[in-house]
Amino acid sequence: MDQVTKLADVCRKIRYGIISATSAAGSGHPSSSLSAVELMAGLFFGGLFRYDSDCPQALTNDRVIFSKGHAAPLLYALWWAASAITKDELITLRQFGSRLQGHPTPDFPYVDVATGSLGQGLSIGLGMALAIKRFRPALPNPPRAFVLLGDSELAEGQNWEAVQLAVHYRLDNLIAIVDVNRLGQRGETMVGWNIVAYQKRFAAFGWDTILIEDGHDLSTIIKAYQQIKSADRPTAVIAKTIKGKGVAFMENQDAWHGKVIPSDRLDATLKALGKTDLEIKGKITKPDPTTVTFPAINNNHVPSQPPSYAVGDQVAPRSAYGEALVASGKTQNHLVVLDAEVSNSTYSDKFAHDFPDRFFEMYIAEQNMISVALGMSKLGYRPFVSSFAAFLTRAFDQLRMCQYSRPDLKVTGSHAGVSIGADGASQMGLEDIAMMRSLLNSTVFYPSDAVSVFKLTELMARTPGLIYLRTTREKLPVIYRADEVFKVGGSKIIHQSNRDQAVVFAAGITVHEAMKAYVTLQKRGVNICVVDLYCVKPLDQTTIVDLTDKTKNAIVVEDHYPAGGLGEAVLSGLANHQKRINRFIHLCVNKLPRSGPPAALMHEAGIDADAIVAAVLSCT
Repeated sequence: MDQVTKLADVCRKIRYGIISATSAAGSGHPSSSLSAVELMAGLFFGGLFRYDSDCPQALTNDRVIFSKGHAAPLLYALWWAASAITKDELITLRQFGSRLQGHPTPDFPYVDVATGSLGQGLSIGLGMALAIKRFRPALPNPPRAFVLLGDSELAEGQNWEAVQLAVHYRLDNLIAIVDVNRLGQRGETMVGWNIVAYQKRFAAFGWDTILIEDGHDLSTIIKAYQQIKSADRPTAVIAKTIKGKGVAFMENQDAWHGKVIPSDRLDATLKALGKTDLEIKGKITKPDPTTVTFPAINNNHVPSQPPSYAVGDQVAPRSAYGEALVASGKTQNHLVVLDAEVSNSTYSDKFAHDFPDRFFEMYIAEQNMISVALGMSKLGYRPFVSSFAAFLTRAFDQLRMCQYSRPDLKVTGSHAGVSIGADGASQMGLEDIAMMRSLLNSTVFYPSDAVSVFKLTELMARTPGLIYLRTTREKLPVIYRADEVFKVGGSKIIHQSNRDQAVVFAAGITVHEAMKAYVTLQKRGVNICVVDLYCVKPLDQTTIVDLTDKTKNAIVVEDHYPAGGLGEAVLSGLANHQKRINRFIHLCVNKLPRSGPPAALMHEAGIDADAIVAAVLSCT
């Protein structure tokens, strides 16, 4: 049996699996899966794709990403055809407890990242290809990253962010496979079957392109894959396909997106596929027997001492972030840094200066940056990404999707709050804490001085997971000594007495305003407790509850909008413990800000020392 004949039989089995699994589930996307059967079978079993299914995490494996995640039934059917899963498991698609979820997740061992929010897969593949190209030892046949894209999702701008950056970094190991089946969810795409239009778009950015006029002709597909060559540029394989291919009443028909074959037509549909050999197996070529190991992640390295910050020194917290990156980079070779063309403001440029091979300029494309970092993290690296807090909010969907991929990703947002001053409202991150708190397993830090920023950045560098650090633009007095200890879920009590009439909870720049208010109130004979809640999530609930229980008056002051920030976090913690208090006052940014000096803007927002003093006096 020649290769093409066998592959045709394997494709028939894959179609059988797609139809059977989606029909058993009663939901799914068979039509979108059927269009790419030959494209992906030709990749998996045509000799180009190299993968050891007994060792899914091997670094010598090629990576494959289904950016069109709704074609998950095709992905699972491919692995069934490769005998990596059984038919019994295949038909558990979408069932509660099954590894085969409606869109791919890492619960399935042959999936690196969760997909399903369209437009992100190419960026993730770019991150993987970048990690492969930059960091792996020289191999005779270095791995590649293959990304299956739907034509509809090419309307997402993030794809084109990835397309141009892939050329900039000369990623000849990144291959996009574009399934041009003409039909989206509700009708035809913008250019339909005009594959030349897609070719021109990719080529305009500098990609090699390969056109396939019949995306179901296995001979043509195999020849196309054989044309992929290393030429210091990525390749786009663009194929004209038919949505619903193999099911006559579904082929190229609108209104079948996300619909399964009716039960009364199932048997006839499977029979119409022709004689299907359910025992046939597609063979995946294994990688060269070369040992490659992940970069050594050291979660137990000895933290560095911060630079000689003396208490009272005026130091911008964002500057300490850059210093901490450099210190961590010296002992942790797996640490990489990505920035969105503001590294001289976030101060990640300090790391770029000392470790240029581990710094990656992502330019002004925050969505792409987050997904690229996720891809790099799946190759064993611990990425730090940074930009202004305001601009990271545009990448919320990318961060949301990260949480389903078991991320090891550190995100830093600088220039947060009205305290940035004259740049104005468009530059003020006032929603970022709410955004990052909402992610299920995230950690959120908002330190108040250079020492705490340095210590928390180093803690991030040795702690797995998704962690957000909020840094301040303004120079602020150092308030902690170099031997202070900071931890996940911690806080610091700055002032406390037995006669406190209220407790003021603050974070970041408002800690300094609370300290000023403390001095003013002391002169009036009024004592307050001041707490630095540098870890916004998880909160130090024990300290919050105990201190509030003593004073019965709690004031939260933050440079953030009211919804989702520190105030709501503290209030929810108090509510969970059902503690009775007299007053709860939330000082935050309650009006749209404008340009102006930082002090004037904080006074206007009612989050400065004067506002805190007034709030405390209202409780006495």
